[in-house]
Amino acid sequence: MKQLFILLSLFFSSQLIALPIPAAPDLEAKSYHMIDFHSGEVLASKNADLKLAPASMTKIMTALIVFREVNQGNLNLDEKVRISEKAWRTPGSRMFIEVNKFVTIDELLHGMLVQSGNDATVALAEHIAGDEATFSQLMNQVAQQLGMTNSHFINSSGLPDDEHYSSARDLAILTRALIKESPTLYKINAIKTFTYNGITQQNRNKLLWRDDSVDGVKTGHTEDAGYCLVSSAVRDDMRLISVVMGTDSIAARNNVNQALLNYGYRFYTTHLLYKSQQSLSDARVWKGERQQLPVGLADDLYLTIPRNQYKHLDASLELLPQLTAPINKNQTVGTAVIKLNSEIIAQRPLVALQDIAEGSLMQVLKDKALLMFE
Repeated sequence: MKQLFILLSLFFSSQLIALPIPAAPDLEAKSYHMIDFHSGEVLASKNADLKLAPASMTKIMTALIVFREVNQGNLNLDEKVRISEKAWRTPGSRMFIEVNKFVTIDELLHGMLVQSGNDATVALAEHIAGDEATFSQLMNQVAQQLGMTNSHFINSSGLPDDEHYSSARDLAILTRALIKESPTLYKINAIKTFTYNGITQQNRNKLLWRDDSVDGVKTGHTEDAGYCLVSSAVRDDMRLISVVMGTDSIAARNNVNQALLNYGYRFYTTHLLYKSQQSLSDARVWKGERQQLPVGLADDLYLTIPRNQYKHLDASLELLPQLTAPINKNQTVGTAVIKLNSEIIAQRPLVALQDIAEGSLMQVLKDKALLMFE
């Protein structure tokens, strides 16, 4: 396999000694899990796969499904929803919608995400799927699609049920999908107050007031679940997602999330190493209409690494031997290997950035002869 080396940095200093990275803090919560949004790198984790009651963090899944419906043109934010008696009677936190009144999708989303209204959540579920039971089936299908292996949903709002559970890792996966798929609609999560029908309620995520970098996501609380919070923040273009489950107070869930975020930002940084479809090198192609093939990555490559370690990254491209036309765009032609201090930290398929058709008969015969000496 042919190797090509890419220099990532020309500036080295033997005078600077990197400080060691301390282990992630061991905090008082049943479970937590923190990842970088872009790279997916796990920066802190405790009992991340433990199945626990998610309480109102369930509404992140409901929001994802509603956002998808809006993005696909199946729903309009100005579309009006007739409120059923079931939605109106749903216990727990409320938006205070009224039976048989019409409320827009946009208002219901604000009621669900800002005010944590169970009534708004059920109204959205019924509007999309006909009834909440059918909507919960859709929730489980989406969970399976996302790879949420420790989750099962019985209702749209997170009301207690022995068969309704999730995990910190799964909720991080879910939140990452929510932000990635719907960055504009996601901004509802950052709204601090919302008024409906003359009643103003504050967002239950108090980190929105405490930390300007925080822009979401969702709180949760029941007696079984304890006090929970999925938070997300952006500092210097680095977004982290922190999921905390099973603390014993509002203050505790805020403090644990804040401690995790501060740890992540203090000791790590995320770099966009290569962009999708960026040409990284040219590969020799045999028996084709052209001899040179630009190669790169199919997706952006983000790396989350300890701070001040970028200069110690090395990248190499390992090309498959004797690439022969025809070659299709996005066909795998090798591997990109990234090392930090000589340790492999990432490998990605190297793909063709263009099509190369088979060459003329003369070119094919010529290259066939040349290959005998390769």
